[in-house]
This record gives sequence, structure tokens and C-alpha cells, in this order.
Amino acid sequence: MDIALMSMALNQGKVQQQASIAVMKMAMGGAKQQGEALQKLMETADVAAIQHAAQLHLGGSIDLKG
Repeated sequence: MDIALMSMALNQGKVQQQASIAVMKMAMGGAKQQGEALQKLMETADVAAIQHAAQLHLGGSIDLKG
């Protein structure tokens, strides 16, 4: 293998690694933004409403037979 070919191969690998890191950083930035938005939403959410929405069968009917 001559030096020029080896140099091209090494540079191509370096460029691919840099591109991969750039894509990973973008994905991490997006995940961070989504996490912050979810945290903000959870902080402002009404806990009782969330619990009721999770348990739709509760409170739908009243047993008056006693």
C-alpha cells in the first residue's frame, strides 16, 4: 500500500468519524430539548387531572343501592 492511498484512507475515516460525532451531537441536543420540555410540562401539570386521565374507569358511575 503506498503512502498516498494510506493517507486518503485515514483521512476518509477521520471525516466519517467527525460526521458521526456531529450527527450524535445533534441527536443529543434534540433529546435534551425534549427532556426539558417534558420536565416543564410535568411541573405545570395538574396531578389530579393526570391521575384521573390514567384511571378512566374511576368516577364514571355511582352506586346508589347502598
